[in-house]
Amino acid sequence: MQQDKQVLCKTVESLNSSGNFRVLVGVTGSVAALKLPALVDQLLQLPGVDVRVVTTEHAKHFYNHAEVAVKIYSDKDEWELWKQRTDPVLHIELRRWADLLVIAPLDANTLGKISNGICDNLLTCVVRAWDTSRPLLFCPAMNTAMWLHPITAQQISRLKEFGYMEVPCISKKLVCGDEGLHNFPQTVAVPKDHLSVLPFNQEAPKMPQKVQTGVDMQQPNTCC
Repeated sequence: MQQDKQVLCKTVESLNSSGNFRVLVGVTGSVAALKLPALVDQLLQLPGVDVRVVTTEHAKHFYNHAEVAVKIYSDKDEWELWKQRTDPVLHIELRRWADLLVIAPLDANTLGKISNGICDNLLTCVVRAWDTSRPLLFCPAMNTAMWLHPITAQQISRLKEFGYMEVPCISKKLVCGDEGLHNFPQTVAVPKDHLSVLPFNQEAPKMPQKVQTGVDMQQPNTCC
């Protein structure tokens, strides 16, 4: 346990050492989480970009940890790192580190939590503490019936009121056999109408052009 804490402390120190553009990817419990390795690989190909991942526990079911080439943080890291008042708080350190937060995929459960201010895991704590002068992108991904429930539109509208930017869903046939406008897109991109008004802190590094225009996702589209 002490050794794990030492490793985590070194990781927190490294969060403050990079001058690159820093992207924090949040991944939640949708089948579309299987695309995480591809998303990370594409981001790492961009010049001057550092990437870290925050995962929910249910998201772990869908991707192979060994295929993700960057550090992945989960709930246990938050509690193993903090033992006394002088210890760093991981969700705050991650919030300070990141220039951009991309939640991809955003499942129905976490959408509901974020829209109502619930912060009961590492990812939702990062979101609750997020500096709204910095961009947050979210990519909804859920089953057709869940997507069509009236509360979904209300919750997405709430996130937009916070200043978060939606990467719109696309229509595809899903793992369950349903088809409709409710799937994880092949490109994670900042909508063009936001490019000139991205609310970056003046001290934050400039956003690379390729991050602005999108990251190609070559794997088949799937969703729960």
